Amino acid sequence: MSAATDIVPDSERQGLIGILPRSWRPYASLMRLDRPIGTWLLYWPCAWSVALAGVDGRWALFAWFALGAFAMRSAGCVYNDIVDRDLDKRVERTRLRPLASGRVSTRAAWALTVALSLVGLVVLLRLPLAAQLVALGSLAPVAAYPFMKRITWWPQAWLGLVFSWGALVGWPAVTGSLDWAPALVWAGSIFWVIGYDTLYAIQDIEDDALVGVKSSARALGDRAKLGVAICYAVALAGWAAAIWSVRPQALALIALLPAALHLALQVVRIDPADGAGALRLFRSNRFTGLLLFAGFLTVGLSLAA
Repeated sequence: MSAATDIVPDSERQGLIGILPRSWRPYASLMRLDRPIGTWLLYWPCAWSVALAGVDGRWALFAWFALGAFAMRSAGCVYNDIVDRDLDKRVERTRLRPLASGRVSTRAAWALTVALSLVGLVVLLRLPLAAQLVALGSLAPVAAYPFMKRITWWPQAWLGLVFSWGALVGWPAVTGSLDWAPALVWAGSIFWVIGYDTLYAIQDIEDDALVGVKSSARALGDRAKLGVAICYAVALAGWAAAIWSVRPQALALIALLPAALHLALQVVRIDPADGAGALRLFRSNRFTGLLLFAGFLTVGLSLAA
């Protein structure tokens, strides 16, 4: 083994990954097992849609979607690293990733991607046919995502399309068909993703510029704060329209107030020159998701009351 492959990131020496057998650690790192934030962010649109649909006794869907979010987010991370392995070698933050550093072979990474996708297939087969068909529609956009940062200044918008797709799946998993409400939840979620992923991209602005990778953070520059604020405002408008479509009462919109305040506090604290601070704000969106879930569930259950 070369000296380069002997060097591992600190994340593989401590925490959840650190307690695993040494031979497992690079694979756990590929799956971002030490960073569950991505799983939460993929899960919440699914859960919102199920909640707003009123659940209708299908409480197990929350658990199935959680398993699916974990498996498919993990598979997506491995696939992304396969596509980006040469770029990752040139970026300080990513050069020690298992594929970029040569600690995991491309063949082994593909095998892990397939295994995780099979777990996702198990979840898919637990859903009604309408939800299955909608879920399968996400495969092509998901496969294209890693290439977007080479093509457009707004790869975050494409990420919004795919990371919000669960909003289109959760509703038919309960009702058996699509409607305007999940489409509006999806639309709102797309702008939420653009906003929070712009925060994430702030930490990589300098490295991205060096290797020629495009991002909304680079496109916006010093206007990142305004850009994120606009995205969050549009997201809230979409979610408000979704609630109004199922319960057209002003009182129902109060369900969005806690999440709206949380997003407003994020915007106030944005400093485009502070990458570490932007990362903390990005991670806080798991709580945004929880607050929205509580609101959508309250509205959804009230429809059956």
